[in-house]
Amino acid sequence: MTGQLPGSNRHFVLAAGGTGGHLLPAFALAAELEARGHHVALITDSRGAEIPGKPDFLPAHVLPAGRFGKNPLQWLRGARSVMQGRNMALRLFETFQPSAVVGFGGYPSLPALLAAEKAGIPSIVHEQNAVLGRVNRLFAGKVAAIATAYPEIERLKPGHAGKAHLVGNPVRAEVLALRDEPYPAFTQDSPLRVLVTGGSQGARILSEVVPDGLAMLAPALRARLQVTQQCRPEDIGAVRERYLAHDIPAELGTYFEDMQARLADTHIFIGRAGASTIAELTAVGRPAILIPLPIATDDHQAANTREMVSKGGARAIRQQRFTAKELAKQINALAHYPESLATAAHGAWNCGRPEATEDLADLVESFGGADMMDVIRVKPGQAQGAKRRADTARQGAGS
Repeated sequence: MTGQLPGSNRHFVLAAGGTGGHLLPAFALAAELEARGHHVALITDSRGAEIPGKPDFLPAHVLPAGRFGKNPLQWLRGARSVMQGRNMALRLFETFQPSAVVGFGGYPSLPALLAAEKAGIPSIVHEQNAVLGRVNRLFAGKVAAIATAYPEIERLKPGHAGKAHLVGNPVRAEVLALRDEPYPAFTQDSPLRVLVTGGSQGARILSEVVPDGLAMLAPALRARLQVTQQCRPEDIGAVRERYLAHDIPAELGTYFEDMQARLADTHIFIGRAGASTIAELTAVGRPAILIPLPIATDDHQAANTREMVSKGGARAIRQQRFTAKELAKQINALAHYPESLATAAHGAWNCGRPEATEDLADLVESFGGADMMDVIRVKPGQAQGAKRRADTARQGAGS
C-alpha cells in the first residue's frame, strides 16, 4: 500500500459488465482501495451482482444498461435504458460523492461513465484485453486515463495513446502467491502434468480434440501423462470414454475449487485465451497451448496471445487448425526436451505483471486528490509501474 496521505480517504465508484472477465479486476481493485482506507461502490447489472468473489464490504448497485444488438429496433429501447441508468447513477453520485469513476468495460459500465461525464467527475477505464472494447472505445477521448493490460492495444486511436498506462490485469492473491515458487521439476522420467480448461463458451472442441491429440504424443511423453480437464456437464461422459479408450489417466470435473493448486503443479496448460486466463498463466509462469475463441468480439482472444507467443511462453492455434495432429505436434515441440519446457515457462513468467492491482490503484488514486497526486502519463508499451511513478512524483513535490 502506497500513496496514502493523512485525511485522504476518498470515495470511488467502479462500474463493470456482468461477467467475470470484467468484474474480477474490479473486485481486486476494490479490495486494494478499501485496504488503503477508501470507500468503494460497484455499479453492474443483475448478472454481475451474483458473480462469486465479490468482497463483502462492496455494495453493488444494479442499474439498467440496455442492449444494443444488430436489430435497429432495439436501439431506441437500449438508449432509453441507458439514460435511465445514467440518471440513477447521478443520484448515487450526489450522495456518495466519488472522487473518480472507474469503468471496466461491458454495457453496464456505460451509464456510470455517462453520469461521470455529466457530473464533471474524473473517469478512468481499464481494458483487460489486447483490443480496446466497445464501451472503452466510446469513452477513450473523454476519460482522464486508459489503463491497459498489454503493451500494444488494438483499436486505440493514436490521439488517445498519451492517456495509456500499462498496468496489467489484476490476479487473485492465491494465484499471485505462486509467482515466486519454482516451475515444477520436469525430467526425462517425471510425469507430464497437463491442465485443460475451456471456459463457459466453446469448450466442446477441447473435449473432442484434446484426448485424441494427447494420444498421438511421442510414446515417451504419452506414457508419463497426468491430465486434469474441466468439461461441460453434457460432455464429461464422452470425454471420460475417450481417455479410457486411449489408456490415459485423467481427472475430469465440471468445476475445480482448488484451481490454483492444480495450476501450481501444471507443466502445460491447454485452453482459451481470455484475459484472466493469460494473466494467471503469466503471473505463475506456465507454458500454454492457446486456442482463441473465434467468436470473441473483435477477435480479442487472438490478440491476447501475441505477447506471450512472442516471448516463447505459448503456442497459439486457430480453432480451424486445431486438430489432434496439430496439438500433438505443438506439445511434442514444447516438451521434447525438459529444458525447452523450462525455457517456455520462463518466457511466460516474463510476461507477468504482478503489481497490476497496486499499480491500477495508484493510477486511480492520482485523480480527484491532492495536486501532488496528479497522474504521470506514460507511453504505450512502457512497463514501469504506476506505483513507482507516483512515488517519484510525490518525492519531487516534497523536495
